[in-house]
Amino acid sequence: MKTVTEFPRKVVEFSDMGIVMPDGCRLSARVWMPADAGDDPVPAILEHLPYRKRDGTIFRDQLTHPYFAGHGYASIRVDMRGNGDSEGLMDDEYSEQELQDACDVIAWAAAQPWCNGNVGMMGISWGGFNCLQTAAKQPPALKAVISLCSTVDRYADDIHYKGGCLLIENFGWASTMLSYSSRPPDPLLAGDNRWRDLWLTRLENQSFLAPLWLKHQHRDAYWKRGSICEGYSAIKAAVLSIGGWHDGYRNTISHLAANIEAPVKGIVGPWIHKYPHYAAPKPAIGFLQEALRWWDRWLKDIDTGVEADPAYRAYVMDSVRPARWHPERPGRWVAEADWPSPNIKAEAIELIPEGAKPVIVASPQSCGLAGGEYFPFTFGPELPGDQRPDDALSVCFDQPPLGEAIDIVGAPEVLIRVASDRPQANIAIRLCDVHPDGASELISYGVLNLTHRNSHEFPQALVPGETVGARVVLDQCAYRVPSGHRLRIAVSNAYWPMIWPSPEPVRLDLSAATLKLPLRALAQRDEVTFPTPEAAAPWATETVRAANSERRVDRDEKTGIVTLSIVDDFGEVRDLEHGLANGSIARETWAIHPDDPLSASGKTHWTQTLSRNGWSVRTETSAEIRSDAQSFMVSARIEAYEGEKLVFERNFEEKIPRALL
Repeated sequence: MKTVTEFPRKVVEFSDMGIVMPDGCRLSARVWMPADAGDDPVPAILEHLPYRKRDGTIFRDQLTHPYFAGHGYASIRVDMRGNGDSEGLMDDEYSEQELQDACDVIAWAAAQPWCNGNVGMMGISWGGFNCLQTAAKQPPALKAVISLCSTVDRYADDIHYKGGCLLIENFGWASTMLSYSSRPPDPLLAGDNRWRDLWLTRLENQSFLAPLWLKHQHRDAYWKRGSICEGYSAIKAAVLSIGGWHDGYRNTISHLAANIEAPVKGIVGPWIHKYPHYAAPKPAIGFLQEALRWWDRWLKDIDTGVEADPAYRAYVMDSVRPARWHPERPGRWVAEADWPSPNIKAEAIELIPEGAKPVIVASPQSCGLAGGEYFPFTFGPELPGDQRPDDALSVCFDQPPLGEAIDIVGAPEVLIRVASDRPQANIAIRLCDVHPDGASELISYGVLNLTHRNSHEFPQALVPGETVGARVVLDQCAYRVPSGHRLRIAVSNAYWPMIWPSPEPVRLDLSAATLKLPLRALAQRDEVTFPTPEAAAPWATETVRAANSERRVDRDEKTGIVTLSIVDDFGEVRDLEHGLANGSIARETWAIHPDDPLSASGKTHWTQTLSRNGWSVRTETSAEIRSDAQSFMVSARIEAYEGEKLVFERNFEEKIPRALL
């Protein structure tokens, strides 16, 4: 990545600009803009997040926002209320208050003498979600959006539920946010006599969101609010949607490119949950230059040619040896002028011969441990590994060796006819690339709670023994399977710990299965290119403790319990400008007995530290989830320390009934 230090316009930064909301709440912002913006007003770009601008997202902020400012924009990074250095309280993700605050910041920015009245909004993950949701509110000054690693469907394609199955990330993310939002504002900004009061008020009102999310197990009004798919036409701003094949949010780009009526373009690379100018696996792209083309067209009315860009640009990844981390993925960029594309044809492959006996699917509860993380982001061992351990616990339909290579581009589907011996059952289907020596690489997967076969809003219990039809949609992908390799379709009724298990062991009788494979003519070369990455000067820090990620699977031969242990030590660094040191460590354990779905448990423990010149604080947050056949049991705890003194503690505990889950 090339570091840019000289820009067309000189940049100034306002490190703690207070933006006062209509209700009096002060939001803290970092603002970069051209030094002469007062004489030559510029458009504004907003990023609105709960992740702390001072010590949370500062690494990527420093690469990105000064770059935009140097090219003639006021780039604004706001801490959401209740987080970082902002006042107020946060009670849930994507609340009406959060979105109204974003609209109010947009209106504030547009009215400043240094702004020309046009505003863009961007973000990745949470920021990618809320910029789409804010656009649906249609604030008058918002003209363009760049949304990365986001979703159009809060129920079916987020970290909560997938195919009507409960994702463990529902609990895991609630644990993460409990930790993230438990930290205080920086005394250097909030004031020596004020930061502690703001912190204690924040802690006393802190939400543990897992019970709330678990109380909405079906697609109800709670999830519909903020789901862009409920009304794509509400978005009038031009949308650039970007994602990665190694991220959990790989479907959004296709959904937006196919459904937004406003100007829209999509780009999908080989990346994990990161901005693509520094993402991996490589190749990274010149995202900031691509973003400037978008901003210049829609915020400055400069003809940059973006309207003539292909509707959908995707990186077709080559087959590689399975590994928990890939520093790069060989492949090529393809481009489709229209999306959905007439160049992609579905090929139907019958997996079970007509008249054959039903295939029995009865997987051990521990099937799925090779699946990797839902959205990897540590540049560590989080990707799906060799699928052979999970394949051995699944029913596999292996196809003949390919006589020639194929490019799979799109969302594979499997149409099934199946009977269950229980009223609730899950099914997981994986599409794998099997190498000549047997190594199995995951291409895509899909899961379905079979009680949701007709509706996520109104699920229906299965009648034991009755055969029903269902459609399992796998995640979008772009993958080349070489000649001589085989396709494997692996079917299981457990996928731990990606999804929570059924309340009882299940047997499925699979009587029919048809794979619909989206195939594109083999790309011969890159059909589109991107500039090499550029960025502003990186964040100046010193390392106090190096980062490290660990994953371990253990089987207790006495009890039979299988445990996945995860440690993500994000390290500790000190800011060389203002001296604040911050560090964090996340620990997770996921345990289950192969024969007992009710043995499933998850535990998390986060440590957060902040310090400067003898001042230090620390938060310890822990949480646990279990279930019986009728209910989920969740608990959590916050401990907050000033120095070594415990200054706050709080426990959460709740029992939530299961509803066909």
